Order: sequence, then structure tokens, then C-alpha cells
Amino acid sequence: MSEDFKLNAEAREDLGKGASRRLRRLEGKVPAIVYGGKAKKPASIMVSQKELTKHLESEAFFSHIIELNIDGKSENVILKDLQRHPAKGYTMHADFQRVSKTTKLNTSVPLHFLNEETAKGVKMQGGKIVHNMVQLEISCLPADLPEYIEVDVADLELGHSLHISDLKLPKGVESVELSHGADHDQPVVSINKPRGMATDDADSEDGEEEGGEEEK
Repeated sequence: MSEDFKLNAEAREDLGKGASRRLRRLEGKVPAIVYGGKAKKPASIMVSQKELTKHLESEAFFSHIIELNIDGKSENVILKDLQRHPAKGYTMHADFQRVSKTTKLNTSVPLHFLNEETAKGVKMQGGKIVHNMVQLEISCLPADLPEYIEVDVADLELGHSLHISDLKLPKGVESVELSHGADHDQPVVSINKPRGMATDDADSEDGEEEGGEEEK
């Protein structure tokens, strides 16, 4: 992980929908909650809308350990959930999960697709890339948490797919889906035939039908 993220927060005692609206409108704050961790209760907090929005501009913030400073006390957390306004897009609420250096965590990281334009099934066979997944749920220790996982489709051919088991995961990182068994090995990316693209078999069948009609 190449970036360090720090976020300041304050404890929040005034709860409820009305209080949350006042925080957002009058104080420029975002209501949030921190949960998880042994012997620690969930804590209601508030963070600066401006500071949080700036961090959210970085993709890495969504899959990175964050140093959350709550009234002078620091905790390591990850961003677990984010609620945005459906029309205006600003953040309405955030969920943070505490993490421990010695305990594995489950979270989702983005997938970065490489060589899409030059993939065999695209450049040579005229196919179209289809993303079946854009992020992957993983399990790892906080120190091994990657910002993203690369998916190289250079050798992917028309009509074929790459599955979770085909991905090269970093050391110490496991797929949550695959831990449930081989039948959870879902497709990640495929190269499909565009609509209207004829196959050789279809062309030959058409030719046979046309020939038969001419003989009749």
C-alpha cells in the first residue's frame, strides 16, 4: 500500500435522523459509526464532509487501512459502507470497521483490467469485453491488504472467460468466494460475440439452406 490515510473524527452523542440532518446542513459534518474489535462497543462519530470528500477522490481509500483519530485517540479502520444522496451525490453516512494487525479481515478491493484493447478475442476476433465483476471480496491480514488486483486479459479469446481461480492474488491474500468451494469459482471477465456477429457454423448452415432452396 503506497498511501497513508488519516481522518479526524469527533464522538457524537446527539443521535437520530433530525440530528444527522443538522450535522450535514449546519456543521458540514457526516454522521458515521465505528464497530468491530474485541471488547469494544460501536461508537457514533462525525467526520468533516470536506475532509472525507477529499479522501474519497482516491480509489485507494476504499481498500486501505485508515488511521481514524477520534478526539485524539487513533484506531485503525477500513471503510466498510458509504451512503450517498441519490440525487446530489454527497455522503450521508459512513461505516468504519476496526481492524487488528493480527486478525484477518474480509473486504472488497477493485479489479484493474489490463490489455483490454489488445486482447486476442478483441483485436483479432472482434469480440467485446464484458466485466462480470468489478471488485473481489478477499481475506487477509491488514499488512497484506492490496489497493487493487490486476486482471490481465491479453491472452483471453472470444467465447472464453477468466474465473476467480485464474487471478494472481498477492501473497497472503485469499478469495472469500473460493474458500466456500470450487462451485463458487465465478467468472470475472469474458469476451463475447457482439450482437449480429455471425459464426462459421451459422454461415455454413445458411449456405446449405440457400443451396437447398435453389435446387428445389
